Amino acid sequence: MRPASLERGIGPVPKMLFRFVRMVTGRPVPDAAKITFYRPDFYGAAMKKFTHEAMRGDSAWSVAERELMAAYISEVNRAPFCVGAHTATAAQAFGDPDKVAAALADPASADIPVGLAATLVLLGTLARSGRVDAAHVRAVLATGVTAQQIEDALAVAFAFNVTDRLANAFDFEQLTPEGFASGAKYLLKRGYR
Repeated sequence: MRPASLERGIGPVPKMLFRFVRMVTGRPVPDAAKITFYRPDFYGAAMKKFTHEAMRGDSAWSVAERELMAAYISEVNRAPFCVGAHTATAAQAFGDPDKVAAALADPASADIPVGLAATLVLLGTLARSGRVDAAHVRAVLATGVTAQQIEDALAVAFAFNVTDRLANAFDFEQLTPEGFASGAKYLLKRGYR
């Protein structure tokens, strides 16, 4: 059930911000952004900071690779809004929508580095079952992925396992392809702040 606060904001400042964004862009603020105003002291501020660090902080993973991780986790979690948003963002970041589509369909056969493919499989296992074991991690390390890269990928997994569940629970409104493309452009320019 969609909380009414996603439509009207919590207070006068978010309401004005939502109207301003709609006036300037011609598009409503996406639900993923709106939810950060819902209990910002409990969820919004901390999750924005965490997600920004996971997706744009220092990492051996590129922005494109982390966006692909977000899209893949969202695909496994069957979170349509997040799949659309992060598929569009990964496609723009890679400059190759076909590569992203192939990786989402089957990481093992996609034209991506073997370490990234193994990491996607690890993240998919975690999203499906809620756990991974030492054997899963060793398989990824054997491809040349470092322990720090696994830690960075797990941060992406945490951010999107939480966000996907919120998106599905609150029935985030789907955007048009143009809306997802516009959101992707914003995320690549500004991140998750």
